[in-house]
Amino acid sequence: MPAPDPPEGVADRPHGHRGARLYAGLGLLAGAVLAAMTLAVFVQVVFRFTGRAGFDGLDEVPRYLFVWLVMLGAAAAMHRGEHTALDFFVMKLPPRGRALVAVVTHAAGIALFLSMIKTSLVLVPNAHLQISAGLGLPLGYVYAAVPVGAVLIIIPMAWRLGAALRDLWRKPS
Repeated sequence: MPAPDPPEGVADRPHGHRGARLYAGLGLLAGAVLAAMTLAVFVQVVFRFTGRAGFDGLDEVPRYLFVWLVMLGAAAAMHRGEHTALDFFVMKLPPRGRALVAVVTHAAGIALFLSMIKTSLVLVPNAHLQISAGLGLPLGYVYAAVPVGAVLIIIPMAWRLGAALRDLWRKPS
């Protein structure tokens, strides 16, 4: 007897309620990062408009936070399965064909993010030796967004790869 299908919405939520809370928190953190970026740009504009001298390094804040925003937002979107996809042709495939496409795309994505982590093992320590001009911040903190975000993206992607593999070899009922 085949296993019953999970309730609606459960199958596409990697790692249950704890994972949902963790990645919802990442989405909130990304929102806070976006708010900080917006505030920094607003303060810069006000200072320039009034003719006052701005804070040293304030222009670096949005630039450096943007990298974190992209990686945290991408991880939260990956968990929810909300990444942009062109699935017109995929939806025309039979269920096993869709599962095969999902296996290939998730495996390729995982390989890409693993290569980003591997490259970051060299880049982050080297960047930590450099200091930003305005803030005096070691750039390793900026570059660290890439491996941290890649790990956070790989986790739900691996879950979805496993689900696609199960669908690929599911026996017809």
